[in-house]
Amino acid sequence: MNDNWEALIEGLKNGRPRALSRLITRVENREPGWEEAMRTIYPATGRARIFGITGSPGAGKSTLTKELSLVLLEKGLSIGIIAVDPSSPFSGGALLGDRLRMQALYEVPQVFIRSMATRGRMGGLCHAARDVTRILDAFGKDIILIETVGVGQDEIEIVRVSDSVMVVCVPGQGDGIQAIKAGIMEIADFFVVNKADRDGADELAADINAMLELSTQADGAKPPVLKTSALKKQGIEALADFILRPRAENRHFERKNIREEIMGLLEGDVSRRLRNSLENNQRMNDLVEKIARRETDPYSVMEELLNDLIDKIR
Repeated sequence: MNDNWEALIEGLKNGRPRALSRLITRVENREPGWEEAMRTIYPATGRARIFGITGSPGAGKSTLTKELSLVLLEKGLSIGIIAVDPSSPFSGGALLGDRLRMQALYEVPQVFIRSMATRGRMGGLCHAARDVTRILDAFGKDIILIETVGVGQDEIEIVRVSDSVMVVCVPGQGDGIQAIKAGIMEIADFFVVNKADRDGADELAADINAMLELSTQADGAKPPVLKTSALKKQGIEALADFILRPRAENRHFERKNIREEIMGLLEGDVSRRLRNSLENNQRMNDLVEKIARRETDPYSVMEELLNDLIDKIR
């Protein structure tokens, strides 16, 4: 790890926001040395509480995140916010729509907001999102809120990054149950009916509870349903108190997430290294020629290369 990385990590340990921002950028861009930097940071993590905030577009997630952060600040907590925005089709960067809704937080020293692009990633999060939460954790943030882009039932990867996930719903979007996609229903640790000052909020909460009755967990537990109105600042204090409850230890869940993280890192890195090693490999060139002459097929070649890789691992 070169001196530039070491200086940034030292700045992180000393609480310098500029070093934090630059470190996040370099890790997110996967600059050379990012893995060693994350290895250095990892022992300082594990203290922050991480909450995912997801739900359908238009549910008021950004405004709710802002109001919840303001209440948490009043309780003396330091906040990190990762606002996952859609990727620009031209630059690949975040469109930064969430920044417009959180302007009240940008001048608050105890809050650090980072916009991240999905970069076309199904599931609503790019690969670096987990690393950014770790960096914010090592920086000393007490609470990390990850507000996802709101892409519907594909947005389930948030559960692998967060300690718990709140799914934000809103009345007035037609059939309330149809608005809550199946994948989203399954990842929720609790639900928030936002814009609860609108007509239909009670009915939506009842519909969610009815759906949950049909899928009661093995221990009989059922995710709670809370009601808020972020614009009118109603129910935010109760929501803050709810998420700050002492968290139950769940060693099985923690180990499952670690296993998933290892597999995710392997999938990305193995794919990259294989592509690099085979790009101009003579054996690959020969196999491509054989496929072009119809002497073999891509599926058999894939099986052959995969078996070679597995044999090396063994």
